[in-house]
This record gives sequence, C-alpha cells and structure tokens, in this order.
Amino acid sequence: MASLDLTEFYKEQKLLDEDIFTRHDVSYGSTQTRRLLALIVEIGELINATRCHKFWSVKDPESKERILDEYADGMHFFLSNGLSIGVTSTSVEYEESDADINEQFYDLYHAILVFFDKRDEETYLLALSKFFSLVYPLGYTVEDLLDAYHKKMAVNHQRQETHY
Repeated sequence: MASLDLTEFYKEQKLLDEDIFTRHDVSYGSTQTRRLLALIVEIGELINATRCHKFWSVKDPESKERILDEYADGMHFFLSNGLSIGVTSTSVEYEESDADINEQFYDLYHAILVFFDKRDEETYLLALSKFFSLVYPLGYTVEDLLDAYHKKMAVNHQRQETHY
C-alpha cells in the first residue's frame, strides 16, 4: 500500500468550491446530489477515454493528456464531495496493483454508490482509495495525476472568471 497526504489539495479545492458557490449562489448542501452524480459521470468519462471496457473495438485509448484530464476531473469531484461531509485533511492509502482495470472501475463505482447512500467518512475514504488505486493499472503515476489536477485547477478557475 502507498499513501498520499491530500490536505493541501482539500485546501485548493475548497477555494475553488467557495468561488463557485459565491458566483452561482449554491452550497455544498444544495449541490450534494449533483456533485455525486458529476463524480459518477466523470468516472464514466475516464472509462470512456481509456476504452478499457470496449471489447468490441480495436481503437486505441485517448491520449495520455485526455485520460489524465478526465482523471483530474474525477479528483476534483472526489475532493469536493469529501469537503461536503467535513473531510479537510486525510492521507489516502491506495494499492499499486496491476489488477484488471475493468474490475477496478466496477469496484470504484460500487464504492461510490455506497458512499452516495451513507455519505460518511468511512465509505468516502474507501471509494477515494479505489480511485487512487487506478493510477498504476492505467499506466500513470500519482505525480502524473497530481500534475493533471493542478493544470485542471487553473482551467477551472479561468472558467469561473470567464463565466463558463
């Protein structure tokens, strides 16, 4: 198992969330279901970009940049959902395993749905761990994901400034 301290990332995400809440007159409470659905959609977009489930197709996955961009979107919504239940600092443990990626995505979806029902820190951390455990089998490093997160953070702030 590997571990990553996410405290600074929660701080960054909170600043973006607060900017969005102010600009759009919403809150964690008023967007709770939409943020959870957005997380599920972003994971779906990540799966689509990898094309790992498309046994009927011979097309290659999307570019590394595209896959990491979708992964970063998922991280944004994971952190935001954590903040909504009061998580502001944590270290997440994740596996560096080459287990079947499709099984891992399935397990992640299941964990997200359990979190959706319970909305507690324990189920959140389990889902978050499964999310970070995707890094290795996708062929990336945690540093790749964190770099993509920071790049997307800059894009998301710019989008708010330009009334995206």
